[in-house]
Amino acid sequence: MSDSAQSRITAHVETLLGCTRCPLMFKPVVSGLPVVSRVMLIGQAPGVKEPQLGRPFAWTAGKTLFQWFKESCGIDEATFRQRVYMAAVCRCFPGKAPGGGDRVPNPLEIANCSSWMQAEFEILKPALIIPVGKLAILQFFAFQKLTEVIGKKFRDERIGCDIIALPHPSGASTWHRMEPGKSLLTEALQLICKHPAFPADQ
Repeated sequence: MSDSAQSRITAHVETLLGCTRCPLMFKPVVSGLPVVSRVMLIGQAPGVKEPQLGRPFAWTAGKTLFQWFKESCGIDEATFRQRVYMAAVCRCFPGKAPGGGDRVPNPLEIANCSSWMQAEFEILKPALIIPVGKLAILQFFAFQKLTEVIGKKFRDERIGCDIIALPHPSGASTWHRMEPGKSLLTEALQLICKHPAFPADQ
């Protein structure tokens, strides 16, 4: 990729970090490094720890996620963060839900944040997108059950890239630790590892 792409994504992230579009969201904005990459990983939204630590997937779910890539692809967390552009459906912590757990971003918040992701598609022109968790996957196609989408490769002609989804690595979820989720997760990770764009060159 060109120096122009690097300058554009650097400026993009700097602007993103100053976003104040959603009054119910908690600041600061969380973003990955301004990495020029043909691979994008897209999470759902930061948890309570990510704003404190200043990076996506910085806590328990992240440890699980990076362990998946280490065991399946031989790529450690530091290398992954340097080679893959890490984004999210929403870039701020939504707060806690009344019934416990993190609040799911509302449709307006998702729409407000979508332009950041669209700009990233235009700058990076990804060859592979890895949406993690139901909310992230739903930004690309509709589905009812994770078994319909995990372990498969899809083509998004709007963006011109492949989509390989992963379940959310949350400790609260048992889906990826039980069959058929466990086997489908393995298949998804194998597809990612074998994809020609992964691991991404800077």
